Amino acid sequence: MKKIVILLLVVAFHKVLPAQNANLIKNAKITFSFLSNEVDGSVSGFSSSSVIDLKEPGNTVLKGSVATETLKTGNFLRDWSLKGGKYFDTETYPKISFRSTSVEATDSGFDVEGKLTIKKTTLPIRISFIKTGTNLTGKTTINAYDYGIKVKKKKEDNLVAVQFVFNLK
Repeated sequence: MKKIVILLLVVAFHKVLPAQNANLIKNAKITFSFLSNEVDGSVSGFSSSSVIDLKEPGNTVLKGSVATETLKTGNFLRDWSLKGGKYFDTETYPKISFRSTSVEATDSGFDVEGKLTIKKTTLPIRISFIKTGTNLTGKTTINAYDYGIKVKKKKEDNLVAVQFVFNLK
């Protein structure tokens, strides 16, 4: 009976413990561009419990968040407005979070599917990553309107290109 319990624990925690060839994210730079406004910015306060297995991407788990209070566009008044209740509501929703649901190898890197949560809305997204040296660079486009952030009146004018640069350990 003792052996069965140990075996079950090993199987249950296999995905939780990093493999020997796994990488962790040392630091991250996350930038964005509101496409219709030509407004660029960044967000920081990154925390992650990701485990990246470059040899077996299917074992990779990306899980992290950023602090909405760190949103910066280079314009103090615009930043203040975006952090307010009409848009990101940083007091009520202090984090934007992501958790992968699947990772597949591609010719140049890998594609990650997962769930992005902004405010109280969680939606599926796909991020395509390319590995260069010790960095992983990912790109995706989301519609802020879908997350209750309506910068422009027309839904199609609320597209945001997001880029992630993860430096791996």
